[in-house]
Amino acid sequence: MPIVHVEMIEGRSKEQKEGLVRDVVKAVETHTGAPKEAVTVIINEINKDNIATKGEYHG
Repeated sequence: MPIVHVEMIEGRSKEQKEGLVRDVVKAVETHTGAPKEAVTVIINEINKDNIATKGEYHG
């Protein structure tokens, strides 16, 4: 059973996340042969106040 973890900054709409899940599942089906019923996608949304890039905190 493939499990895909997606981490992204919070703020996407439900529709955007649904589209992402559809595309991820399709890619897993295509490249692994796993049926969509066996694919799990976990979306972890990160608060942008908890991100630092290039050594700088932006919160």
